[in-house]
Amino acid sequence: MVAFHIVFDLQMFGHVPFGTTLHPFFYWHARLVAGSFLFLAGLSLWLAHGAGIRWPAFWRRWIRLAAAAALVTIATYAALPDYFVYFGILHSIAASSLIGLMVLRLPALAVAGLGAAIMASSYILPDPALNAPLLRFLGLATEPAMTVDFEPLFPWVGPFLLGLAMGKLADPYRLWAWLTLPDTPLLRRLAWPGQHSLAIYLVHQPVLISLIWAGTALSS
Repeated sequence: MVAFHIVFDLQMFGHVPFGTTLHPFFYWHARLVAGSFLFLAGLSLWLAHGAGIRWPAFWRRWIRLAAAAALVTIATYAALPDYFVYFGILHSIAASSLIGLMVLRLPALAVAGLGAAIMASSYILPDPALNAPLLRFLGLATEPAMTVDFEPLFPWVGPFLLGLAMGKLADPYRLWAWLTLPDTPLLRRLAWPGQHSLAIYLVHQPVLISLIWAGTALSS
């Protein structure tokens, strides 16, 4: 994610050719990163609530996530009003988390099938009637989205549900218990970014843009 945004920001400041991030390598890199975020979010939903939904913990996390998504929308609208983020990765994870709760008790194969169907439907169901701005979050419009970050429900709920299904499938085999690592200072340091991923997501772009802006100003 950070690597892609470095290239994106360098492009924005004119240090790499315009359109670099549309190259197939960067195009698929961005989508694989987004897909991995949603897959892991779905897996995490099962690990946290598979044995029983802990409602206070769920809503605390969800409110933080929704507030962060709203902050991204406000900040990008102020900076890029023509391309602001109205349904980016945080919005998608927040919406997918609610959908995940609805299917939490379905069989794993049913959840996986639903996830795969949602991903496939994004290529089948687009319709001009869904080009209306208020329906863009569905991801079924036929016109391109004018925004710098867009992960709509179709297809991006799909990877979330696949992650949830993976959690359910592996649970009876105690796979997650086998993957538990010892608590050592080194592993705690390595785990720190994952434990603070939301803060890193919110902070890294302002930091990168500030550094590139400063470097550009000093070199001009």
